[in-house]
Amino acid sequence: MRTDVWLSFLIFLILSLNIYSQNRYTLSGTVTDAASNESLIGVTISIPSLEKGVVTNEYGFYSITLPQGSYKIRVSYLGFQEIIQNVDLTTENKRINFQLIESAEQLEEVVVTEDVEKLNIRKPQMSVNSLSAETIKKVPVILGEADIIKSILLLPGVTNAGEGSSGFNVRGGSVDQNLILLDEATIFNSSHLFGFFSVFNPDAIKDVKLFKGGIPSRYGGRVSSVLEIFQKEGNSKELKVNGGIGAVASRLLVEGPIIKDRAAFLVGGRASYAHLFLPLFDVENSAYFYDLNTKLNFKINSKNSIYLSGYFGRDVFRISESFINTYGNAVMNFRWNHLFTDKLFSNLSLIYSDYYYGLELDFVGFKWNSGIQNFNFKYDFKHYISNTFQLNYGLNNIYYQFNPGKIEPNRPNSGILEDQLIQKYANELALYVDIEQEISDKLNVQYGVRLSSFMRLGQDELNVYSNNNPVQFDPLLQIYQKADPLSTIKPKRNDNLATYTNWEPRLGLSYTFNPDNSVKASYTRLAQYLHLISNTSSPTPLDVWTPSGPFIKPQLLDQYAVGYFKNIKDGKYSLESELFYKTIQNRIDYIDGANLIANDAIEQVILNGEARAYGLEFLAKKNIGKWQGWLAYTLSKSEQKTPGRTLVESGINFGKWYNTPYDKTHDLSVYSSFELNDKWSFNGNFVLQTGQPTNYPIGQFEFQNLTVPYYGPRNKERLPAYHRVDISATLTPRKNRRRKLKSEWVFSIYNLYNRKNAASIGFSRNSDTGVNEAVRTSIFGIVPAATYNFKF
Repeated sequence: MRTDVWLSFLIFLILSLNIYSQNRYTLSGTVTDAASNESLIGVTISIPSLEKGVVTNEYGFYSITLPQGSYKIRVSYLGFQEIIQNVDLTTENKRINFQLIESAEQLEEVVVTEDVEKLNIRKPQMSVNSLSAETIKKVPVILGEADIIKSILLLPGVTNAGEGSSGFNVRGGSVDQNLILLDEATIFNSSHLFGFFSVFNPDAIKDVKLFKGGIPSRYGGRVSSVLEIFQKEGNSKELKVNGGIGAVASRLLVEGPIIKDRAAFLVGGRASYAHLFLPLFDVENSAYFYDLNTKLNFKINSKNSIYLSGYFGRDVFRISESFINTYGNAVMNFRWNHLFTDKLFSNLSLIYSDYYYGLELDFVGFKWNSGIQNFNFKYDFKHYISNTFQLNYGLNNIYYQFNPGKIEPNRPNSGILEDQLIQKYANELALYVDIEQEISDKLNVQYGVRLSSFMRLGQDELNVYSNNNPVQFDPLLQIYQKADPLSTIKPKRNDNLATYTNWEPRLGLSYTFNPDNSVKASYTRLAQYLHLISNTSSPTPLDVWTPSGPFIKPQLLDQYAVGYFKNIKDGKYSLESELFYKTIQNRIDYIDGANLIANDAIEQVILNGEARAYGLEFLAKKNIGKWQGWLAYTLSKSEQKTPGRTLVESGINFGKWYNTPYDKTHDLSVYSSFELNDKWSFNGNFVLQTGQPTNYPIGQFEFQNLTVPYYGPRNKERLPAYHRVDISATLTPRKNRRRKLKSEWVFSIYNLYNRKNAASIGFSRNSDTGVNEAVRTSIFGIVPAATYNFKF
C-alpha cells in the first residue's frame, strides 16, 4: 500500500480520537474468573440507562467510551454471578478489572454462552456458533470420550462423511476448506485414530467458536469456515488437578500458579490404552494415540502479558511389526498482549506448526514420511475509538514448507533407493482492516477488507509443458491423460514461480426491530491458496497438502447470507434462521484414474472446476433452566462441475453438475440436557441425515472371463439414510460437597437402538451362488461406555 494512503489513514484515526475525546471518558479493563484468574471471553458489560454495551475480546479485555456522567454498570456472564457497580466518569478515564464468581460450584455445568444476551441480537456478526467446554463434555459421543468435532456436528450446516471419518464439512464444503486454529496455530489434521476422536483435550479448552459465514477480515486462507479454539491459561490462584478415566483413554490436567496472581502454568495429557489388552486375545494389531497440551502465562504489568502455549499429538497404527503408521500435529505459539492506551489493544503472535505423516513397511523394506511446516507472524490491533465505532487491523505472514514424501530404506540390502519427492515452498502475506460501527439505534454494520498475496517460491525441479498445459485430452478416446513434460528447469529458492493477489471484502449488517428481533445479512469473499490432495470423501493421513502455483490456481469463494434472529422471554429461548448461497472458483477435480500417492507431478491429474452450495439453516435453543438444548435443521445442496476447457473436451462427468461427496439434503440434530437434581443429570442426541452420495454400478460386461462393472454419472446414487440416538447419565455423589476431591460418573450409550448405518456399500460375486450382490459395511452398532471424572 502506498505511503500517502497509510498517512491519510493515520490522520483519520487521530482526528477520530480527538473528536470522540471531547467530554467523553473511557471505561476499560479485564474480566476474569475469581477462582482462577482465567480471562473470560464474551462477557457483557452494559449500561442499562444508555442501552449500550460491549463484550470482552479473546483475552478478556473490554473498552467502552461514554459521555461524561455517572453510570450503573452491569457485568453479566451466564453461569456466573452478576455484578452491578456504580462508576463515575465525570473527570477522567477509569480502568476497572472485574472478577466474576461462579453461580454454582459443580464439576460440570451445561452452559451455552452465545446467542443469549440481547446485545448479540444487535451485532452484525452472523453464521457463528459457540459452545462452552462444559457443554461439549456433556454431549454423548462414541466410547464416552468428550469430543469438540463430534459436538459441532450437532450444529446446523455442519456434517461429516460418516462414522469413523476425519474432520467435518461446513455448508457443503470439503474438509480442507476449514481453517482450524488452536490458540491461533493452524491444525492440519483434527482427528485421532482416523476420525474416531478429535485431537482436542476438552479439559484444556476454554472457548470454541465456529464461523460459517460473515467471517471477519482478520481470518483468511480457507473458504468454508473457521474453527477457533482457545486453551485455558492456567490457574494463578491455586493448584488444581482434574482428569478422567474412560473405556479407551484417560486424561489428566494440572494447572497452578508460578507467581500467585501473576503467572501460571497448565499441563494436560491424554492417552489411549485399549491396545494394551489386545495381546490377551492374540491380536497383534494395535492403534493408539497420545497428546500433550501446555501453556504458560505471565502478567508483566497492567499493560503487558505474555503467553507460551503448545500442543503435541501422535497416532500410531500397527499391523504386527510389518506395517507401522504414525502421524500427528505439533504447534507452538508465543503471544504478547500489549495495551497502548485504554482504547488500543494489541496482540503479537509468533507461531510454529508442523503436521507429520510416517509410514514404515517392513515387508517391502522402506519407510515413508511427508508433512507440512509453517512459520506464522501475526500482529493484530483492536481500536475502541468509541462505543459506536471499533477498528480492527493487522498483518499476517506465513512461510510454508511442503514435503510431499520421502522414501528411505529401513534395513540394509533391501534394494530400496532413497528418493525425495520435490519439496515446495511458499509465502502468504495478508493485511486487513475491519470496522464495527453503530449507524443508529437500529442499524449496525461490520465491514472490512483483507488483501492477501501468495507467492510460490523456487524448488529443486519444475516441469515445463507445451502451452503450459500438464493435462491433455484425447478426443478419440474421450479421456484426459497426463502430458509429457518438454523439459525440466531448476529454479532458485528465492525465484518467484507464481504470485496471486486477491482483495477479499467482507460486509455484515443487522437491523434491530426491537431488543429481541433482528434481521442480518452478510457478504464474504475468501481466497484459499492451499489444497488437500485427496480423492476420498474423508481424508486420510496419507493425503498431502500442496500450494497454489504455476498450474494450480487458488480457490475463491463468494458467499451471501441473510437471516432472522429472535430472543424469547428475555433470552430463555432463541431462534436463528439463515439462508446462504456460495460459489467457489478453481475447485480441484481429478481426471479418471488419477494416481495421487507419491505423485511428483500432481498437476498432471488435476483440473480446475467450480462448486456451489445453497440452503436453509434453522436453530431453536432453550438456554436457561433445568432442561436445556437445541434443535438444528439444515436443508441444503452441494454440487461441483468441471466443464471442458474447449468445445472439444467433455469435461468431468460430461461437464454437468454432480453431487459432492458431502452433499446432505436433509440434516436434523436434536440435543437435550436435563438436570433432575444435584445428583443426576441426563443428556441425549438424535441425528437424522440424508445418505451420503456414492456410485453404484449400472451394468456389467464380460471380458476374458471376468465380470467388469461400469458406472454412470458421478455420485448419482446415495447410501441409505443415516440416523441414531445417543444417551448419557451423569452421577455426581452428594458427598462431593464435603470433600476437596470432587468426582462424577458418566454412563453413555452410543447408537441406542443399534442402527447398522452404512459406511459404504460394495458389490461382489457371491462365492457360493456366483450371483453379484451388494454388501453393506457398518462401523458401529450399539456402544456402551463409562467414564470417571475427577477434580481437586
